Amino acid sequence: MTKLVSLRNISVAIITLLIFLSSCTGTQQVAEGPQQEDSKQSAQKEKYHKLPSEMDRPVANPITNEIPTSFFNAVELGTRTMSGEPGPDYWTQRAHYDIDAELIPSDTLLKGSSTITYYNNSPDTLGTLFMELAQNLHKKGVQRSGNQEVTGGVTLHKVAANDKDLSQLPSPNAPSGYYVNGTQMVVRPNQPLAPGDSMTISVDWDFKIPQAGADGRMGYSKDNLYYIAYWYPQMRVYDDVNGWFTDPFTGNAEFYHDFANYNVDITVPEQWMVGATGKLRNSKSILTQNIHQRLSRAHKSDSVIHVVTKEDFGSVTKSTDNNKVTWNFQAQDVRDFAFSVTKESLWDATRASVGDRDGDGNEDFSSINAIYRNSAPLWTNAAKFTRNAITFLSEYTHMPYPWPHMTSVEGGGIIGGGMEFPMITIIGDYKGRPAQSLYAVIAHELAHMWVPMQISTNERRYAWMDEGTTTFNENQAKKSYYPDKQNFDISDMQSYLRITYSDAEGPIMRWSDYHYNGFAYGVASYPKPATMLVSLRNYLGEETFNKAYRTFLDRWQYKHPYPWDMFNTFEDVAGQDLDWFWRSWYYETWTLDHAVAEVTTDENSSRIIIHDNGLAPMPANIEITLADGSTIMRKVPVEKWLKGATKAIVTVDGQATKVVIDPDKLYPDNNRENNRWTK
Repeated sequence: MTKLVSLRNISVAIITLLIFLSSCTGTQQVAEGPQQEDSKQSAQKEKYHKLPSEMDRPVANPITNEIPTSFFNAVELGTRTMSGEPGPDYWTQRAHYDIDAELIPSDTLLKGSSTITYYNNSPDTLGTLFMELAQNLHKKGVQRSGNQEVTGGVTLHKVAANDKDLSQLPSPNAPSGYYVNGTQMVVRPNQPLAPGDSMTISVDWDFKIPQAGADGRMGYSKDNLYYIAYWYPQMRVYDDVNGWFTDPFTGNAEFYHDFANYNVDITVPEQWMVGATGKLRNSKSILTQNIHQRLSRAHKSDSVIHVVTKEDFGSVTKSTDNNKVTWNFQAQDVRDFAFSVTKESLWDATRASVGDRDGDGNEDFSSINAIYRNSAPLWTNAAKFTRNAITFLSEYTHMPYPWPHMTSVEGGGIIGGGMEFPMITIIGDYKGRPAQSLYAVIAHELAHMWVPMQISTNERRYAWMDEGTTTFNENQAKKSYYPDKQNFDISDMQSYLRITYSDAEGPIMRWSDYHYNGFAYGVASYPKPATMLVSLRNYLGEETFNKAYRTFLDRWQYKHPYPWDMFNTFEDVAGQDLDWFWRSWYYETWTLDHAVAEVTTDENSSRIIIHDNGLAPMPANIEITLADGSTIMRKVPVEKWLKGATKAIVTVDGQATKVVIDPDKLYPDNNRENNRWTK
């Protein structure tokens, strides 16, 4: 199908293609743009081209030619920097959504009416606006990455801009009106949107709810659970690097959204409970007195309180004349909105310490909710697990959880694993699984509240930035909660290494929807980038790594970082050129294979030959056991391999009886059988 893109995006695509085709050689990263090469760039290139005349292996060249011209243009315009900080002229677009929605369970129908106030903070005049109709993934004939239930997609009843009705256009090039192509809607208002100005867009719509929509990220189960996401017309991102982001939603790669504020009214039948992104503003007027009092008490308690029990079914909400109840939620600084609607579900609640969120020196808290059915008995732990993960991640990232609540919703029958949205997740029932499995998925989905929900990465292009980072954070949470269990970092390393024994692997930096196969996508998005963060932590040292990692999170909170912002931040904080690391592990599918090739000893000394049989350079940490039982450590620094060598010689005093490379499994060596020698 034809994909609608702006001229700016077409130019970027052509330039990116040319860069890709010429990426066999590289230059050092520089602060200047790529339009002209000054003397500083020439000097840096010359430095990297001064390689040994005889090399036994490829050397990881710099990644400058892999960075799109559009990123360098942003640096020149002052919105980004080559140190990884947002530039002095950085900007993001904003929106405010006023939405009225009604869920009709008897019809599996969602009706909505919204007014979006869109603020143009960019320096550009926007004559065309782009929106997303994600539910059109379920429309017949729409581009999809896999099988999806066909429900008809979104039916639009009204589209208006600045209170002027727009008609549907027969083609995308017509003047004012709107045009729908798959999951994308193009809006051409009567007047362009000037820099610093705002525009209101009004849309009325409805759609039939798929049973397991958007690859099981939303839908309904039995006659008592709905989880609604990908459900409202939403503004696409217009950013400082690529302009409008117009990649379609095909069901695999997830979000790229701007931050916005929401005021949402959700009307459902009485006795159905609603959990949602945002703070519930009218609980006293809709909940029965007992339920409201328990909820208020629970959100001030460090113990888990049963807000709704089986005995409360049928008396959760107040009765109304029309048998409907409207729940109001308000949210600030979130990039999406989702909600659950459940009947005869249990509701547990407590609070979680998040540290000093507002800088006043006092401890702050967020409310914790767990909503689940009797058919999911393991979920009696869910509120406790949710509380623990939020507290741990607030402390570990040095970034207190910023929102008023976190709600975990059991979604058995819709999803098997979990899916994150701001302040609310949907997670499978995990029936018959060990409790640790439920904690792991809760910790994973809640770690997404940092990346991408605060650090708003582009998941449709670079899923690894949020999934890999989140997998890394999940493992740190699991190590804290289960300190006596297995090494979770090494478990993910082993998951990554399995693909290295096949021809299926693709590089981490390949765009999310364009991986060679599902196995390659999964490994490149989850365990491999998580393993790379662990490897980088081991290489830099925990103190330097933590400082760089937390600096990246802090710099890009409520902003849109690209991969090179992350790379540049680590280099800036660490004070090191790490191009060899990004090249070897993110742009290539090279592997690490250090080997003990030969050990010769006499009475007074030992000579050890270490071979580097792989292409990915990493330090070689060597533990040597001597005849007297003592052990000593030696290291072959990464610089040895960066010069093109494949062999290193280590000599020590004393007679060696055992040699082990990387005894602590700090790095992802894919052949540990040759890491050990015993006399």
